[in-house]
Amino acid sequence: MVVAGLTKADIRALSAAAQLRTWDKPAAACLASRVPYGTAVSVGILSRVDRAEAALHSLGFRQVRVRHYDDTARIEVDLADLPEVVAQRDAIVAAVKATGYRYVTLDLEGFRSGNLNDGHVGSRP
Repeated sequence: MVVAGLTKADIRALSAAAQLRTWDKPAAACLASRVPYGTAVSVGILSRVDRAEAALHSLGFRQVRVRHYDDTARIEVDLADLPEVVAQRDAIVAAVKATGYRYVTLDLEGFRSGNLNDGHVGSRP
C-alpha cells in the first residue's frame, strides 16, 4: 500500500470495482491479540480462538473477537449487534462451548480493537 501510494479506502474501492468478494471484509488482527499479556500463546489456544470466531461468523456476525481467558471466552461484537447476540444466545453458547470453552461471556462495551493494550483491560490478577 505504501509503495503504491494507496490508502486502505483506495484498496477497498479497487477491490470492489474488481468484484473481489473480500472488498469489505473487516480488518483482522493476529489471533495472538486475543490472548492477555502474560499468558503463554500456543497453537491449541489460537486454534480454539479461531474456531470460536469462525462459529460466530457462521451465525452471521461480521465483526467479532473472542478473547481467551483460560476456560472463559469473552465475546466482543459491534454494539449494533448486541441485540442479535442476545437473540441467538443459545446457539452462540453452544457453538463457543463446542470449541472447548467452559464459560461464554459477552463484553457489553462491544468490539474494541486493541483493547488488551489498555493497562486494566485483560490484565490478570
